[in-house]
Amino acid sequence: MFHHKLLKSTAGFTLVELMIVIVVIGVLFATFAEFFDNNLILFLNQQQNSMNLTELQAESQRIADVLRGATDIVSDEPNQLSVYAYFSFTNQYVSLVNYYLNSSKTQLLASVTPMTANPPIGTPITSQTKVYTIISNYYYVPGSSLFTYYDANDNILTPPVADEKSIINIGINLSEPIASPSNNQAQSLNLFVNLRNRKTAI
Repeated sequence: MFHHKLLKSTAGFTLVELMIVIVVIGVLFATFAEFFDNNLILFLNQQQNSMNLTELQAESQRIADVLRGATDIVSDEPNQLSVYAYFSFTNQYVSLVNYYLNSSKTQLLASVTPMTANPPIGTPITSQTKVYTIISNYYYVPGSSLFTYYDANDNILTPPVADEKSIINIGINLSEPIASPSNNQAQSLNLFVNLRNRKTAI
């Protein structure tokens, strides 16, 4: 009889033991959940940064392609550049292509105005101007410039350049904000474009 009572008293958990187990499980779950959330956020941020960098690379190459085919530079400023160039390979004539930052410097835009013919004969058809968003989430680095202009000896030219024919190379400097806390606020991409295909319009 005594042996039977002993087995009965030691079977199962007491309320205190059950509460301890619940608390331990809760702590472990909370720790795991925090670890999972942090790593998930880190992964998603890395994915977003990778997508942003891919966008910078694609758009910088597109701008470079347009500038390489430019027939002339209309105006040059640190954060704005206007050229006569083929914005699309299907265009019969060059267009007046103007790259610029919006007023808050958070977007890179391009206005494209078709021409009635190639310069100097043609004139812009302003009623058909279209504005394209090149980079929707641009990050402006204080003190930097969207475009840097160089002469044939790779000397930096101060815009506006008096003799635009002296501009032989253009640096394109693009940035987008990063998606995770870091000492760096943005990821940047710099491209050096040679205007070897530019010719004097006749």
